[in-house]
Amino acid sequence: MRDYTDVEMQICGVLEGEPNRTARLATVACLLSQAFEDFYWTGFYLVDPEKPDELVVGPYQGTLGCLRIPFGEGVCGAAAAQRRTVVVADVHAFAGHIACDAASESEIVVPVFDGETLIGVLDVDSTRKDTFGKADQVALERITGLIAA
Repeated sequence: MRDYTDVEMQICGVLEGEPNRTARLATVACLLSQAFEDFYWTGFYLVDPEKPDELVVGPYQGTLGCLRIPFGEGVCGAAAAQRRTVVVADVHAFAGHIACDAASESEIVVPVFDGETLIGVLDVDSTRKDTFGKADQVALERITGLIAA
């Protein structure tokens, strides 16, 4: 089980006083990616203001990400459409999985809100199956709550 205490404290410290959302997202992606070696791809897909039923890649750490993901498609699109966290132990068993990178084996996607408004999702992929659990979900939901603050 991963301990998020240190990285969460780092995130809080660095974000304090920074109003720019892009800077906040980039910082969270970077710090999470560096904190855990099994976070293979860590970043954000943001709701496109011109196409509000579509996600567009935002700040991330890792290999090339998909540029756009429609709501309801893949793990990210499912989390956005359902407005809830989706944890997938084996992405190959997830109906409609979008393989942006064939190395991905498991994934967690956490919606990011500004108040009640969905602004995007945090997507974390691992090259190992069954990487993410309830503790990751709770910690990442808490961390995404810091982004809009």
